[in-house]
Amino acid sequence: MKRRSIILISAFVTLFFVGCTDLDEVWYDKVVPETFYKSKENIMSALYRPFTHARWYVTGDRWKVQEYTADHFAITTKGPHWYNGGENERYHYHRWTVEDNWIWQTWRGTLMGVALALDTKQDLEKLDYTKFTLTQEDKDSHISQLNTLIAFFYLNGLDYFGGLPVFTDLEAENVPRSTDQETFNHIESLLLDALDKLPVKKAGEPEEGVLKKGAAAAMLARLYFNAEAYTGSPMYEEAAALCRDIIAGEYGEYSLDPDWFGPFDFYNNESPEVIWSMPSEFNKLQYDWYYADFYHYNSRVYFDVDLGANNGGHLQPSRKPDSSLYMNEFELGSPYEKFNDADLRKQAYKYQGGGRYEGMFLVGKQISPVTGERSLGTQEYKDQLIVLDDRVGRFSEIGPGKTYSSVSELPSKMSEGEENTGIRLVKAPVPSMNDNTLRWGADHAVIRLAEIYYMLAECNWRAGDRESAAELINQVRSRNFADGADPDPATAANLDEYRMLDEWGIEFLGEGRRRTDLVRWNKFTTEAWWDHEPSGSEHLNRFPIPQEAISGNNNLEQNSGY
Repeated sequence: MKRRSIILISAFVTLFFVGCTDLDEVWYDKVVPETFYKSKENIMSALYRPFTHARWYVTGDRWKVQEYTADHFAITTKGPHWYNGGENERYHYHRWTVEDNWIWQTWRGTLMGVALALDTKQDLEKLDYTKFTLTQEDKDSHISQLNTLIAFFYLNGLDYFGGLPVFTDLEAENVPRSTDQETFNHIESLLLDALDKLPVKKAGEPEEGVLKKGAAAAMLARLYFNAEAYTGSPMYEEAAALCRDIIAGEYGEYSLDPDWFGPFDFYNNESPEVIWSMPSEFNKLQYDWYYADFYHYNSRVYFDVDLGANNGGHLQPSRKPDSSLYMNEFELGSPYEKFNDADLRKQAYKYQGGGRYEGMFLVGKQISPVTGERSLGTQEYKDQLIVLDDRVGRFSEIGPGKTYSSVSELPSKMSEGEENTGIRLVKAPVPSMNDNTLRWGADHAVIRLAEIYYMLAECNWRAGDRESAAELINQVRSRNFADGADPDPATAANLDEYRMLDEWGIEFLGEGRRRTDLVRWNKFTTEAWWDHEPSGSEHLNRFPIPQEAISGNNNLEQNSGY
Protein backbone atom coordinates (compact mmCIF):
# COMPACT_ATOMS: atom_id res chain seq x y z
CA MET A 1 0.00 0.00 0.00
CA LYS A 2 0.98 3.60 -0.27
CA ARG A 3 3.64 5.13 1.88
CA ARG A 4 1.28 7.22 3.96
CA SER A 5 -2.20 5.76 3.87
CA ILE A 6 -1.32 2.16 4.71
CA ILE A 7 -0.17 3.46 8.05
CA LEU A 8 -2.93 6.02 8.48
CA ILE A 9 -4.02 3.91 11.42
CA SER A 10 -0.94 5.25 13.18
CA ALA A 11 -2.18 8.75 12.53
CA PHE A 12 -5.54 7.69 13.97
CA VAL A 13 -3.84 6.33 17.07
CA THR A 14 -2.00 9.61 17.45
CA LEU A 15 -5.16 11.58 16.88
CA PHE A 16 -7.13 9.45 19.31
CA PHE A 17 -4.66 9.19 22.13
CA VAL A 18 -2.05 11.90 21.76
CA GLY A 19 -4.19 14.98 21.47
CA CYS A 20 -4.83 15.10 17.71
CA THR A 21 -1.84 17.30 17.02
CA ASP A 22 1.18 14.99 16.77
CA LEU A 23 0.57 13.70 13.25
CA ASP A 24 3.91 11.98 12.78
CA GLU A 25 3.73 8.35 11.68
CA VAL A 26 5.95 5.29 11.56
CA TRP A 27 6.61 4.04 8.02
CA TYR A 28 6.34 0.30 7.56
CA ASP A 29 7.20 0.03 3.88
CA LYS A 30 8.61 1.89 0.91
CA VAL A 31 5.45 2.01 -1.18
CA VAL A 32 4.65 5.54 -2.44
CA PRO A 33 1.54 7.00 -4.10
CA GLU A 34 2.97 6.71 -7.59
CA THR A 35 3.14 2.91 -7.22
CA PHE A 36 0.11 2.29 -5.01
CA TYR A 37 -2.54 3.78 -7.30
CA LYS A 38 -3.32 1.36 -10.13
CA SER A 39 -6.66 2.62 -11.42
CA LYS A 40 -9.21 5.40 -11.46
CA GLU A 41 -11.15 3.40 -8.88
CA ASN A 42 -8.19 3.60 -6.47
CA ILE A 43 -8.17 7.37 -6.84
CA MET A 44 -11.90 7.72 -6.27
CA SER A 45 -11.81 5.44 -3.24
CA ALA A 46 -9.07 7.56 -1.69
CA LEU A 47 -10.99 10.75 -2.49
CA TYR A 48 -14.17 9.46 -0.85
CA ARG A 49 -12.52 8.36 2.41
CA PRO A 50 -12.32 11.80 4.08
CA PHE A 51 -15.89 12.49 2.96
CA THR A 52 -16.97 9.41 4.91
CA HIS A 53 -15.39 10.98 7.96
CA ALA A 54 -17.21 14.25 7.20
CA ARG A 55 -20.51 12.36 7.14
CA TRP A 56 -19.78 11.14 10.68
CA TYR A 57 -18.48 14.55 11.73
CA VAL A 58 -21.70 16.47 11.08
CA THR A 59 -23.59 14.21 13.53
CA GLY A 60 -23.17 13.02 17.09
CA ASP A 61 -21.03 15.03 19.47
CA ARG A 62 -20.59 17.98 17.08
CA TRP A 63 -24.37 18.28 16.88
CA LYS A 64 -24.67 17.92 20.64
CA VAL A 65 -22.31 20.75 21.57
CA GLN A 66 -24.19 23.02 19.17
CA GLU A 67 -27.72 22.17 20.27
CA TYR A 68 -27.72 20.88 23.85
CA THR A 69 -25.80 23.95 25.02
CA ALA A 70 -28.36 26.29 23.49
CA ASP A 71 -32.07 27.03 23.91
CA HIS A 72 -33.82 24.44 21.73
CA PHE A 73 -32.94 20.93 22.94
CA ALA A 74 -32.31 19.13 26.22
CA ILE A 75 -31.68 15.67 27.59
CA THR A 76 -33.59 15.79 30.84
CA THR A 77 -33.14 13.20 33.55
CA LYS A 78 -36.15 10.91 33.27
CA GLY A 79 -36.55 9.16 36.59
CA PRO A 80 -33.57 6.77 36.87
CA HIS A 81 -32.47 7.46 33.29
CA TRP A 82 -30.21 9.99 31.59
CA TYR A 83 -28.51 11.69 34.49
CA ASN A 84 -25.24 10.45 32.97
CA GLY A 85 -23.10 11.61 35.85
CA GLY A 86 -24.40 15.14 35.40
CA GLU A 87 -22.98 15.43 31.87
CA ASN A 88 -26.21 16.62 30.26
CA GLU A 89 -26.74 19.25 32.93
CA ARG A 90 -23.17 20.52 32.62
CA TYR A 91 -23.70 21.35 28.97
CA HIS A 92 -27.15 22.79 29.51
CA TYR A 93 -26.06 25.02 32.38
CA HIS A 94 -22.73 25.94 30.73
CA ARG A 95 -20.60 24.19 33.32
CA TRP A 96 -18.57 21.98 31.00
CA THR A 97 -14.96 21.22 31.81
CA VAL A 98 -11.74 20.42 29.98
CA GLU A 99 -12.45 16.74 30.68
CA ASP A 100 -15.87 16.53 29.03
CA ASN A 101 -16.09 13.93 26.30
CA TRP A 102 -18.30 15.71 23.74
CA ILE A 103 -15.71 18.48 23.58
CA TRP A 104 -12.81 16.05 23.30
CA GLN A 105 -14.55 14.09 20.52
CA THR A 106 -15.24 17.34 18.68
CA TRP A 107 -11.59 18.43 18.86
CA ARG A 108 -10.38 14.99 17.86
CA GLY A 109 -12.86 14.66 15.01
CA THR A 110 -11.98 18.08 13.62
CA LEU A 111 -8.25 17.45 13.32
CA MET A 112 -8.78 13.88 12.21
CA GLY A 113 -10.80 15.24 9.30
CA VAL A 114 -7.99 17.63 8.43
CA ALA A 115 -5.46 14.78 8.57
CA LEU A 116 -7.50 12.46 6.35
CA ALA A 117 -8.16 15.09 3.70
CA LEU A 118 -4.60 16.40 3.78
CA ASP A 119 -3.17 12.89 3.51
CA THR A 120 -5.21 12.12 0.40
CA LYS A 121 -4.46 15.53 -1.10
CA GLN A 122 -0.71 15.03 -0.74
CA ASP A 123 -0.92 11.68 -2.48
CA LEU A 124 -3.13 12.81 -5.36
CA GLU A 125 -0.95 15.86 -6.01
CA LYS A 126 1.92 13.51 -6.94
CA LEU A 127 -0.02 11.52 -9.54
CA ASP A 128 -0.05 11.89 -13.31
CA TYR A 129 -3.80 11.68 -13.89
CA THR A 130 -3.40 11.01 -17.61
CA LYS A 131 -2.19 7.53 -16.70
CA PHE A 132 -5.65 6.79 -15.27
CA THR A 133 -7.78 8.12 -18.17
CA LEU A 134 -8.37 11.25 -16.13
CA THR A 135 -7.66 14.88 -16.97
CA GLN A 136 -5.89 17.78 -15.33
CA GLU A 137 -9.35 19.25 -14.82
CA ASP A 138 -10.30 16.13 -12.85
CA LYS A 139 -7.17 16.48 -10.75
CA ASP A 140 -7.83 20.17 -10.07
CA SER A 141 -11.38 19.30 -9.02
CA HIS A 142 -10.24 16.54 -6.67
CA ILE A 143 -7.53 18.65 -5.03
CA SER A 144 -9.91 21.60 -4.71
CA GLN A 145 -12.58 19.41 -3.14
CA LEU A 146 -10.06 18.24 -0.57
CA ASN A 147 -8.95 21.82 0.12
CA THR A 148 -12.59 22.76 0.59
CA LEU A 149 -13.11 19.83 2.93
CA ILE A 150 -10.04 20.84 4.97
CA ALA A 151 -11.49 24.36 5.14
CA PHE A 152 -14.81 22.90 6.30
CA PHE A 153 -13.17 21.11 9.23
CA TYR A 154 -11.11 24.15 10.16
CA LEU A 155 -14.15 26.43 9.88
CA ASN A 156 -16.05 24.30 12.36
CA GLY A 157 -13.03 24.02 14.63
CA LEU A 158 -12.57 27.80 14.62
CA ASP A 159 -16.21 28.12 15.61
CA TYR A 160 -15.86 25.66 18.48
CA PHE A 161 -12.40 26.47 19.82
CA GLY A 162 -10.87 29.53 18.16
CA GLY A 163 -7.40 29.22 16.68
CA LEU A 164 -6.21 25.70 15.84
CA PRO A 165 -2.94 24.00 14.91
CA VAL A 166 -2.68 24.68 11.18
CA PHE A 167 -1.16 21.87 9.11
CA THR A 168 -0.03 22.13 5.52
CA ASP A 169 1.53 18.65 5.55
CA LEU A 170 1.62 15.65 7.85
CA GLU A 171 5.27 15.74 8.78
CA ALA A 172 5.06 18.21 11.67
CA GLU A 173 4.52 17.21 15.28
CA ASN A 174 3.50 19.07 18.45
CA VAL A 175 2.30 21.99 16.35
CA PRO A 176 1.11 24.94 18.49
CA ARG A 177 -2.19 26.67 17.92
CA SER A 178 -2.31 29.42 15.33
CA THR A 179 -4.09 32.62 16.30
CA ASP A 180 -7.77 33.12 15.53
CA GLN A 181 -6.86 35.43 12.65
CA GLU A 182 -4.23 33.07 11.26
CA THR A 183 -6.71 30.19 11.31
CA PHE A 184 -9.32 32.44 9.68
CA ASN A 185 -6.82 33.43 6.98
CA HIS A 186 -5.92 29.79 6.30
CA ILE A 187 -9.57 28.87 5.81
CA GLU A 188 -10.12 31.86 3.56
CA SER A 189 -7.10 31.07 1.39
CA LEU A 190 -8.16 27.43 0.94
CA LEU A 191 -11.66 28.43 -0.14
CA LEU A 192 -10.58 31.24 -2.45
CA ASP A 193 -8.16 28.90 -4.20
CA ALA A 194 -10.79 26.18 -4.51
CA LEU A 195 -13.35 28.55 -6.04
CA ASP A 196 -11.23 28.85 -9.15
CA LYS A 197 -11.12 25.13 -9.85
CA LEU A 198 -14.28 23.46 -8.49
CA PRO A 199 -17.03 22.37 -10.90
CA VAL A 200 -20.31 24.25 -11.13
CA LYS A 201 -23.69 22.68 -10.43
CA LYS A 202 -26.00 22.74 -13.42
CA ALA A 203 -29.77 23.12 -13.29
CA GLY A 204 -31.50 19.82 -12.57
CA GLU A 205 -28.28 18.10 -11.58
CA PRO A 206 -28.78 15.97 -8.44
CA GLU A 207 -26.66 16.61 -5.35
CA GLU A 208 -24.48 13.56 -4.71
CA GLY A 209 -21.98 14.87 -2.18
CA VAL A 210 -19.43 16.35 -4.59
CA LEU A 211 -18.12 19.70 -3.37
CA LYS A 212 -18.79 22.34 -6.02
CA LYS A 213 -18.31 26.08 -6.34
CA GLY A 214 -21.59 26.79 -4.56
CA ALA A 215 -20.48 24.88 -1.47
CA ALA A 216 -17.12 26.63 -1.27
CA ALA A 217 -18.78 30.01 -1.78
CA ALA A 218 -21.32 29.21 0.96
CA MET A 219 -18.56 28.19 3.37
CA LEU A 220 -16.71 31.42 2.61
CA ALA A 221 -19.93 33.34 3.25
CA ARG A 222 -20.28 31.51 6.59
CA LEU A 223 -16.72 32.48 7.47
CA TYR A 224 -17.32 36.16 6.72
CA PHE A 225 -20.80 36.10 8.28
CA ASN A 226 -19.38 35.02 11.66
CA ALA A 227 -16.08 36.89 11.34
CA GLU A 228 -16.90 39.30 14.15
CA ALA A 229 -17.36 36.41 16.58
CA TYR A 230 -14.23 34.69 15.28
CA THR A 231 -11.75 37.56 15.01
CA GLY A 232 -13.48 40.67 16.33
CA SER A 233 -13.69 42.25 12.86
CA PRO A 234 -17.15 42.26 11.20
CA MET A 235 -17.32 41.27 7.54
CA TYR A 236 -21.07 41.38 6.88
CA GLU A 237 -20.64 43.34 3.64
CA GLU A 238 -18.33 40.66 2.28
CA ALA A 239 -20.77 37.94 3.35
CA ALA A 240 -23.69 39.79 1.73
CA ALA A 241 -21.84 40.14 -1.58
CA LEU A 242 -21.20 36.39 -1.72
CA CYS A 243 -24.80 35.58 -0.78
CA ARG A 244 -26.16 37.83 -3.53
CA ASP A 245 -23.91 36.13 -6.07
CA ILE A 246 -24.91 32.64 -4.90
CA ILE A 247 -28.60 33.52 -5.15
CA ALA A 248 -28.01 35.06 -8.59
CA GLY A 249 -26.48 31.79 -9.82
CA GLU A 250 -22.89 32.97 -10.10
CA TYR A 251 -21.67 29.78 -8.39
CA GLY A 252 -24.16 27.27 -9.75
CA GLU A 253 -27.85 26.74 -10.40
CA TYR A 254 -29.73 26.62 -7.09
CA SER A 255 -33.25 27.66 -6.11
CA LEU A 256 -35.51 27.44 -3.09
CA ASP A 257 -37.46 24.20 -2.95
CA PRO A 258 -41.20 24.86 -3.38
CA ASP A 259 -41.96 22.38 -0.56
CA TRP A 260 -40.82 22.72 3.05
CA PHE A 261 -39.91 19.02 3.16
CA GLY A 262 -38.03 19.00 -0.14
CA PRO A 263 -34.54 19.54 1.34
CA PHE A 264 -35.09 16.72 3.87
CA ASP A 265 -37.21 13.98 2.32
CA PHE A 266 -36.20 10.63 0.90
CA TYR A 267 -35.41 12.17 -2.48
CA ASN A 268 -33.71 15.33 -1.30
CA ASN A 269 -30.72 14.70 -3.55
CA GLU A 270 -33.04 16.06 -6.24
CA SER A 271 -33.93 19.22 -4.31
CA PRO A 272 -32.72 22.37 -6.13
CA GLU A 273 -32.09 23.93 -2.71
CA VAL A 274 -29.41 21.55 -1.44
CA ILE A 275 -25.94 22.99 -2.04
CA TRP A 276 -23.99 20.22 -0.31
CA SER A 277 -25.16 17.05 1.38
CA MET A 278 -23.83 13.80 2.77
CA PRO A 279 -25.27 10.99 0.62
CA SER A 280 -27.25 8.28 2.35
CA GLU A 281 -29.05 5.06 1.53
CA PHE A 282 -30.76 2.14 3.24
CA ASN A 283 -28.63 0.38 5.86
CA LYS A 284 -25.89 3.04 5.78
CA LEU A 285 -27.20 4.30 9.12
CA GLN A 286 -26.68 8.00 8.45
CA TYR A 287 -29.54 8.90 10.78
CA ASP A 288 -29.48 6.00 13.23
CA TRP A 289 -27.93 8.21 15.95
CA TYR A 290 -30.71 10.74 15.43
CA TYR A 291 -33.46 8.14 15.73
CA ALA A 292 -31.90 6.47 18.75
CA ASP A 293 -31.30 9.68 20.67
CA PHE A 294 -34.65 11.38 20.16
CA TYR A 295 -37.45 8.88 20.29
CA HIS A 296 -39.27 6.99 23.01
CA TYR A 297 -38.59 3.32 23.59
CA ASN A 298 -41.92 2.54 21.94
CA SER A 299 -41.88 5.18 19.19
CA ARG A 300 -41.27 2.19 16.93
CA VAL A 301 -44.99 1.48 17.34
CA TYR A 302 -45.94 4.98 16.22
CA PHE A 303 -43.60 4.86 13.22
CA ASP A 304 -44.39 1.18 12.52
CA VAL A 305 -40.72 0.20 12.39
CA ASP A 306 -38.46 -2.38 14.02
CA LEU A 307 -36.07 0.17 15.56
CA GLY A 308 -35.29 0.71 19.22
CA ALA A 309 -34.59 4.12 20.73
CA ASN A 310 -33.10 5.59 23.92
CA ASN A 311 -35.70 8.24 24.82
CA GLY A 312 -33.05 10.88 25.47
CA GLY A 313 -33.22 14.24 23.71
CA HIS A 314 -36.26 16.40 23.05
CA LEU A 315 -37.29 19.99 22.47
CA GLN A 316 -36.98 22.25 25.49
CA PRO A 317 -40.44 23.06 26.85
CA SER A 318 -42.52 25.95 25.60
CA ARG A 319 -44.87 25.68 28.56
CA LYS A 320 -44.57 25.67 32.32
CA PRO A 321 -46.15 22.80 34.29
CA ASP A 322 -49.33 24.87 34.59
CA SER A 323 -49.34 25.18 30.76
CA SER A 324 -48.63 28.92 30.69
CA LEU A 325 -46.10 29.98 28.07
CA TYR A 326 -42.42 30.61 28.72
CA MET A 327 -42.56 33.07 25.81
CA ASN A 328 -44.22 35.50 28.21
CA GLU A 329 -41.06 35.41 30.31
CA PHE A 330 -38.13 34.72 27.94
CA GLU A 331 -37.31 35.96 24.45
CA LEU A 332 -35.32 32.81 23.63
CA GLY A 333 -36.30 29.15 23.79
CA SER A 334 -39.86 27.79 23.41
CA PRO A 335 -38.98 26.19 20.07
CA TYR A 336 -42.28 24.42 19.39
CA GLU A 337 -44.50 27.40 20.16
CA LYS A 338 -42.33 29.68 18.03
CA PHE A 339 -43.92 27.89 15.05
CA ASN A 340 -47.16 29.52 13.94
CA ASP A 341 -50.14 27.21 14.41
CA ALA A 342 -50.82 27.38 10.66
CA ASP A 343 -47.28 26.24 9.83
CA LEU A 344 -47.49 22.92 7.99
CA ARG A 345 -44.40 21.72 9.83
CA LYS A 346 -46.07 22.07 13.23
CA GLN A 347 -48.42 19.18 12.54
CA ALA A 348 -47.80 15.77 14.04
CA TYR A 349 -45.60 13.61 11.85
CA LYS A 350 -47.68 11.15 9.84
CA TYR A 351 -46.22 8.80 7.30
CA GLN A 352 -48.66 8.40 4.42
CA GLY A 353 -46.90 5.77 2.33
CA GLY A 354 -44.97 5.93 -0.89
CA GLY A 355 -42.40 8.27 0.61
CA ARG A 356 -45.02 10.91 1.42
CA TYR A 357 -45.50 12.37 4.90
CA GLU A 358 -46.75 15.42 6.73
CA GLY A 359 -45.64 17.27 9.84
CA MET A 360 -42.30 17.45 11.60
CA PHE A 361 -42.95 16.51 15.25
CA LEU A 362 -43.97 13.67 17.51
CA VAL A 363 -46.43 15.45 19.76
CA GLY A 364 -49.48 14.53 21.82
CA LYS A 365 -51.11 11.10 21.79
CA GLN A 366 -48.82 8.52 20.23
CA ILE A 367 -51.31 6.49 18.21
CA SER A 368 -49.76 5.21 15.00
CA PRO A 369 -51.16 6.90 11.88
CA VAL A 370 -50.03 3.80 9.98
CA THR A 371 -51.53 0.94 12.02
CA GLY A 372 -53.70 2.64 14.67
CA GLU A 373 -51.67 0.85 17.37
CA ARG A 374 -50.97 2.71 20.61
CA SER A 375 -47.45 3.47 21.84
CA LEU A 376 -47.40 2.51 25.50
CA GLY A 377 -45.23 3.69 28.34
CA THR A 378 -42.64 1.53 30.06
CA GLN A 379 -41.68 3.68 33.06
CA GLU A 380 -43.85 6.25 34.89
CA TYR A 381 -46.74 5.52 32.52
CA LYS A 382 -46.26 1.79 32.11
CA ASP A 383 -48.87 0.26 29.80
CA GLN A 384 -50.57 3.64 29.38
CA LEU A 385 -50.80 5.58 26.12
CA ILE A 386 -47.79 7.85 25.74
CA VAL A 387 -48.74 11.51 25.35
CA LEU A 388 -45.67 13.55 24.49
CA ASP A 389 -45.89 16.78 26.46
CA ASP A 390 -44.41 20.22 25.78
CA ARG A 391 -43.76 20.58 29.51
CA VAL A 392 -41.10 19.31 31.90
CA GLY A 393 -42.20 18.10 35.32
CA ARG A 394 -42.83 14.98 37.38
CA PHE A 395 -46.58 14.89 36.76
CA SER A 396 -46.73 11.23 37.82
CA GLU A 397 -45.82 12.35 41.35
CA ILE A 398 -48.94 14.51 41.84
CA GLY A 399 -51.71 13.17 44.04
CA PRO A 400 -52.65 11.98 47.50
CA GLY A 401 -49.70 10.48 49.32
CA LYS A 402 -47.30 11.52 46.55
CA THR A 403 -44.59 14.16 46.39
CA TYR A 404 -46.78 17.01 45.12
CA SER A 405 -50.38 17.88 45.79
CA SER A 406 -50.93 20.01 42.68
CA VAL A 407 -49.36 21.11 39.39
CA SER A 408 -48.54 24.48 40.90
CA GLU A 409 -45.91 22.80 43.13
CA LEU A 410 -44.04 21.09 40.29
CA PRO A 411 -40.50 22.28 39.55
CA SER A 412 -39.47 22.37 35.88
CA LYS A 413 -35.78 21.80 35.30
CA MET A 414 -33.28 19.37 33.87
CA SER A 415 -33.64 16.85 36.69
CA GLU A 416 -37.43 16.63 36.49
CA GLY A 417 -38.24 14.79 33.26
CA GLU A 418 -40.43 11.74 32.69
CA GLU A 419 -40.62 9.23 29.88
CA ASN A 420 -43.18 11.34 27.99
CA THR A 421 -41.33 14.63 28.51
CA GLY A 422 -40.76 16.78 25.47
CA ILE A 423 -41.84 17.02 21.86
CA ARG A 424 -39.60 15.13 19.44
CA LEU A 425 -38.33 16.50 16.13
CA VAL A 426 -38.70 14.41 12.95
CA LYS A 427 -36.54 16.37 10.53
CA ALA A 428 -35.32 13.20 8.81
CA PRO A 429 -38.47 11.28 7.77
CA VAL A 430 -39.02 7.72 8.99
CA PRO A 431 -40.91 5.34 6.66
CA SER A 432 -43.09 2.49 7.86
CA MET A 433 -42.10 -1.14 7.41
CA ASN A 434 -44.04 -1.32 4.14
CA ASP A 435 -41.54 1.15 2.66
CA ASN A 436 -38.53 -0.13 4.55
CA THR A 437 -36.21 0.29 1.55
CA LEU A 438 -36.55 4.05 1.97
CA ARG A 439 -35.13 3.96 5.50
CA TRP A 440 -32.31 6.48 5.96
CA GLY A 441 -32.75 7.41 2.32
CA ALA A 442 -32.74 11.11 3.12
CA ASP A 443 -29.31 12.64 2.58
CA HIS A 444 -27.90 14.87 5.30
CA ALA A 445 -28.22 18.41 3.92
CA VAL A 446 -25.20 20.31 5.25
CA ILE A 447 -25.67 23.52 3.25
CA ARG A 448 -28.86 24.65 1.58
CA LEU A 449 -29.90 27.81 -0.22
CA ALA A 450 -32.31 28.88 2.54
CA GLU A 451 -29.26 29.58 4.69
CA ILE A 452 -27.92 31.93 2.02
CA TYR A 453 -31.23 33.81 2.01
CA TYR A 454 -31.15 34.12 5.79
CA MET A 455 -27.51 35.20 5.88
CA LEU A 456 -28.25 37.91 3.33
CA ALA A 457 -31.35 38.93 5.27
CA GLU A 458 -29.35 39.34 8.48
CA CYS A 459 -26.57 41.23 6.68
CA ASN A 460 -29.15 43.60 5.22
CA TRP A 461 -30.80 43.98 8.63
CA ARG A 462 -27.47 44.90 10.19
CA ALA A 463 -26.95 47.44 7.40
CA GLY A 464 -30.27 49.06 8.29
CA ASP A 465 -32.36 47.63 5.45
CA ARG A 466 -35.04 45.79 7.38
CA GLU A 467 -37.52 45.80 4.53
CA SER A 468 -35.35 43.73 2.20
CA ALA A 469 -34.37 41.51 5.14
CA ALA A 470 -38.04 40.74 5.75
CA GLU A 471 -38.65 40.09 2.05
CA LEU A 472 -35.86 37.53 1.91
CA ILE A 473 -37.12 35.70 4.99
CA ASN A 474 -40.68 35.68 3.66
CA GLN A 475 -39.54 34.09 0.41
CA VAL A 476 -38.53 31.08 2.49
CA ARG A 477 -41.40 31.25 5.00
CA SER A 478 -44.19 31.22 2.43
CA ARG A 479 -43.73 27.56 1.50
CA ASN A 480 -44.54 26.52 5.07
CA PHE A 481 -48.20 27.57 4.81
CA ALA A 482 -51.11 26.30 2.74
CA ASP A 483 -51.26 28.24 -0.54
CA GLY A 484 -48.40 30.41 0.72
CA ALA A 485 -50.75 32.29 3.06
CA ASP A 486 -48.43 33.28 5.92
CA PRO A 487 -50.50 34.77 8.80
CA ASP A 488 -47.44 36.32 10.47
CA PRO A 489 -44.86 37.35 7.87
CA ALA A 490 -41.73 39.22 8.78
CA THR A 491 -41.99 42.97 8.31
CA ALA A 492 -39.67 45.91 8.69
CA ALA A 493 -41.63 46.77 11.85
CA ASN A 494 -41.58 43.37 13.60
CA LEU A 495 -38.15 42.14 12.53
CA ASP A 496 -36.08 42.96 15.60
CA GLU A 497 -33.05 40.96 16.75
CA TYR A 498 -35.18 38.41 18.60
CA ARG A 499 -37.52 37.86 15.67
CA MET A 500 -34.42 37.37 13.52
CA LEU A 501 -33.13 34.73 15.93
CA ASP A 502 -36.57 33.13 16.00
CA GLU A 503 -36.56 32.90 12.22
CA TRP A 504 -33.15 31.21 12.26
CA GLY A 505 -34.41 28.84 14.95
CA ILE A 506 -37.64 27.93 13.19
CA GLU A 507 -36.17 27.31 9.75
CA PHE A 508 -33.03 25.52 10.94
CA LEU A 509 -34.38 23.74 14.01
CA GLY A 510 -32.19 20.73 14.77
CA GLU A 511 -29.65 21.41 12.01
CA GLY A 512 -26.72 21.74 14.39
CA ARG A 513 -26.14 25.49 14.32
CA ARG A 514 -28.08 27.12 17.18
CA ARG A 515 -25.10 27.86 19.44
CA THR A 516 -23.29 29.61 16.57
CA ASP A 517 -26.29 31.86 15.92
CA LEU A 518 -26.62 32.78 19.60
CA VAL A 519 -22.90 33.55 19.84
CA ARG A 520 -23.05 35.79 16.76
CA TRP A 521 -25.86 37.79 18.38
CA ASN A 522 -24.09 37.87 21.77
CA LYS A 523 -26.97 35.95 23.38
CA PHE A 524 -25.28 32.65 24.24
CA THR A 525 -23.91 33.73 27.62
CA THR A 526 -26.07 36.79 28.28
CA GLU A 527 -29.66 35.51 27.97
CA ALA A 528 -31.93 33.22 29.96
CA TRP A 529 -34.27 30.51 28.65
CA TRP A 530 -36.42 27.87 30.36
CA ASP A 531 -34.33 26.93 33.46
CA HIS A 532 -31.03 28.26 32.09
CA GLU A 533 -29.63 31.41 33.70
CA PRO A 534 -27.06 33.51 31.81
CA SER A 535 -23.50 32.98 32.92
CA GLY A 536 -22.29 36.38 31.79
CA SER A 537 -18.92 34.73 31.11
CA GLU A 538 -17.80 35.63 27.61
CA HIS A 539 -15.11 32.95 27.54
CA LEU A 540 -17.87 30.31 27.35
CA ASN A 541 -18.55 31.38 23.77
CA ARG A 542 -15.71 28.97 23.01
CA PHE A 543 -15.08 25.52 24.32
CA PRO A 544 -11.87 24.68 26.16
CA ILE A 545 -9.03 22.82 24.53
CA PRO A 546 -9.55 19.29 25.89
CA GLN A 547 -7.14 18.12 28.55
CA GLU A 548 -6.37 15.01 26.51
CA ALA A 549 -5.19 17.20 23.65
CA ILE A 550 -2.97 19.31 25.90
CA SER A 551 -1.57 16.20 27.56
CA GLY A 552 -0.46 14.96 24.16
CA ASN A 553 0.98 18.27 23.00
CA ASN A 554 2.40 20.64 25.58
CA ASN A 555 2.68 23.36 22.91
CA LEU A 556 -1.09 23.85 23.01
CA GLU A 557 -2.29 26.85 24.99
CA GLN A 558 -5.63 26.72 26.76
CA ASN A 559 -8.38 29.21 25.94
CA SER A 560 -8.64 32.01 28.47
CA GLY A 561 -11.07 31.46 31.34
CA TYR A 562 -10.48 27.69 31.57
